[in-house]
Amino acid sequence: MATPLSADKLLKALRDEGLHVVEHRSWRTNNRNHKGPWGPTHGVMIHHTVTSGTSSSVELCYNGHSALPGPLCHGVIAKDGTVYLVGNGRANHAGLGDDDVLRAVIAEKALPPDNEANTDGNRHFYGFECVNLGDGKDPWPAAQLLAIERASAAVCRAHGWSERSVIGHLEWQPGKVDPRGFSMNGMRGRVAKRLGGAPDGPSDPPPRPTYEPFPGSAFFKVGRNSAIVTAMGKRLVAEGCGRYTVGPGPAWSEADRKSYAAWQRKLGYTGGDADGIPGKTSWDRLKVPNV
Repeated sequence: MATPLSADKLLKALRDEGLHVVEHRSWRTNNRNHKGPWGPTHGVMIHHTVTSGTSSSVELCYNGHSALPGPLCHGVIAKDGTVYLVGNGRANHAGLGDDDVLRAVIAEKALPPDNEANTDGNRHFYGFECVNLGDGKDPWPAAQLLAIERASAAVCRAHGWSERSVIGHLEWQPGKVDPRGFSMNGMRGRVAKRLGGAPDGPSDPPPRPTYEPFPGSAFFKVGRNSAIVTAMGKRLVAEGCGRYTVGPGPAWSEADRKSYAAWQRKLGYTGGDADGIPGKTSWDRLKVPNV
């Protein structure tokens, strides 16, 4: 039984293992804890995304979709080995799986066949989604496989687990095939070897960008409360596009939408292109300070 790592401890563990880690948007508070418990944690589960492209894959795993709300994992591992943290807490990644498998993971024994789906895995497993189409043809670059090894080892090292605490989705839930394209037994062997030595040492955190990266159009919706919204509003006012009677403030509002629509019109957009919902080009030109 293990208490889940805090956001700071997870980040430190990953960086201490030599990984390049990007903190994506409000990952520290992005979770499904209101839908069920998170912990005790017992292992690490590896998935493939069935997508291509880093940015779109990270956004999908952060936001989820209509049938499965995000976060869809804790970290996304890109082709170049970068780990994007998208969730902290319960995440929609494991689903129901085999209780015999869970008992084997807890005991750190060989896994039995997964033939039941009767146990909540989202409660007990950290999840890493790896960018890959999952068709058996999309390659797994060496840098990505090394990052999977390092991320798995980092969590295991932090909890004092062995490589037996690392499983694939296909070993948990009947009918799943991910990750497809490499062997989980082979990956566990790599993790075991890594755990037998010292971690590679912390990687240097990337320099903080001057301007706030575009958080995606889906970010701007009723109910969003973020310092990013305040910073955006202040820039809109500075550009003469503010349509606020009060504020701006952190809660996305109709006044924000009207103000951003004024900015879009100032840039020359018309019609549906000036609907007040930020797009990447207009966002980048607004130069919202990084918060």
